[in-house]
Amino acid sequence: MAVLLDGATVLDEELFELRRGGATVPLEPQAFDVLVHLVRNRDRVVPKEELMDAVWGGRFVSETAVTSRIKQVRRALGDDGQAQRVVRTVHGRGYRFVAPVAEQQHGPGVPGAAASSSAPPPQRGLESASGDLAPVRYTQSDGLHIAYQVTGRGDLDIVLISGFVSHLDLDWGDPRHAYFLDRLGSMGRLIRFDKRGTGMSDRPSGVPDLETRMHDVLAVMDAVGSERAVVCGYSEGGPMAAMMAAMHPERVSALVLYGTYARRTWAEDYPWAQTQEDREAYTEQLVTSWDWEADLRMRCPSGDADMQRWWSQRMRAAATPGTIRALMDMNSLVDVRDLLPTIRVPTLVLHRTGDALFSVEEARYLADRVPGASLQLLEGEDHFVAGNPSQILDEMEPFLSATPTPVHHRALAAVAFPAGRHASRLTHDLVAAGGRRRHTAGGDVVVLFDGPATAVRAGLSAMDDGPEAAIGLSIAEVTVDGGPVTGPGVGLAVQLGRAAEPARLMVTATAAALLSGSGIELEPVADPAWRLADGSTPSRVLTG
Repeated sequence: MAVLLDGATVLDEELFELRRGGATVPLEPQAFDVLVHLVRNRDRVVPKEELMDAVWGGRFVSETAVTSRIKQVRRALGDDGQAQRVVRTVHGRGYRFVAPVAEQQHGPGVPGAAASSSAPPPQRGLESASGDLAPVRYTQSDGLHIAYQVTGRGDLDIVLISGFVSHLDLDWGDPRHAYFLDRLGSMGRLIRFDKRGTGMSDRPSGVPDLETRMHDVLAVMDAVGSERAVVCGYSEGGPMAAMMAAMHPERVSALVLYGTYARRTWAEDYPWAQTQEDREAYTEQLVTSWDWEADLRMRCPSGDADMQRWWSQRMRAAATPGTIRALMDMNSLVDVRDLLPTIRVPTLVLHRTGDALFSVEEARYLADRVPGASLQLLEGEDHFVAGNPSQILDEMEPFLSATPTPVHHRALAAVAFPAGRHASRLTHDLVAAGGRRRHTAGGDVVVLFDGPATAVRAGLSAMDDGPEAAIGLSIAEVTVDGGPVTGPGVGLAVQLGRAAEPARLMVTATAAALLSGSGIELEPVADPAWRLADGSTPSRVLTG
């Protein structure tokens, strides 16, 4: 069945199309689903949480996922959002479709009938396995345009999170790198994207933290209709891929990590990484001399002069010196060690024994701490995937073909516990900001987010009005079935919230580590009276 919206646009649920004047109006799959749900329930206000359940299937998503799709719907229907003549925002409640709607049948004289009668339904994976023919498309995440490209085909979805920076067009300019992408695309539908701030994506001021960039991955998967994918991260992309597997196991069927790390700078219990001083010196050299040819000689010793010229062109097109400095500074703060034991998807760790950027001990560290992970060490010195790509792909192919689809009952989440006199009001505001209300086994109300940075920003915004309430925030594995949430991490959030002063947001040590690079300022609590049940000490959030 099709319906006529606002007297001009046909919404065709059978063909999954939005048409105006016989022409298809581009609309991403999840934005289409949001529109369908609003039209079906146009006689009432649809709460944000209901949209999350209907479109995202109960997964932990931020409010921006909903608001971004609402903006796309409005844009597709010619609604600037100010007049709200199509979709009306009912603040604190949700959304309502308010434009005129009339049921419509396909046939002569029906707007869009000629186009719909012969047009086949959308299909997956029709893009060419050659990057020359596959178009670069855009989706929105937090109001920014994220560039993505789909190549290859098949029932298996593969999301590739590249290292450092990428450029979707220029990535195909070197034959060895093009071979890597083409062959990976022969194993399934290959989904690639340029991280925000780099490549062909929008360039906001500064560089976001891993959690925010993870939201971009989810937005791209939503845009191409990928419910679950093998996530492959190499070099800088590895920690983000690991965070995806820990925070969103329902979207990750398997994890491949190549030439990557768990922490970027030296620590006493992680002695293989660069010291902060060495990293600052390298950053200064890279930014001021801008010698990308020399950079590739270190990353890929087997690369010839042609590859060096391509690398230099690609890197200069993908990022500015200021962006490179910001990226290097942000990556210096990356630390996902505490996430590794919570990863529950099949995992393959690949590493070359002579890699000049990262020690083979870092690969062993990853494989030892991810439950059930398989470690394959490869001979050679090349760090970049275009150096002897067959060596990497020969290990990946049997792993991908033999990987079963896991069933997940638990996921990692940021657990916020509002406490104090106005806790119920604070809870309401956190849910309105995209959190998901749950209960502990003891009956306490908590609000779940898909990461601590999102939770902290929502908490600070909710406390701007000065309610006499506090928030305790921790990281915990929780069930995804909607039942009570339990476990040590949940208990820490409750302990923190009850002990905190009004209008104070307190976070555990694990949450604090994951906030590195987010721009959120923390103050460790030195008072021994604040020691938590796990023996750690929390931090106060100062600014966000």
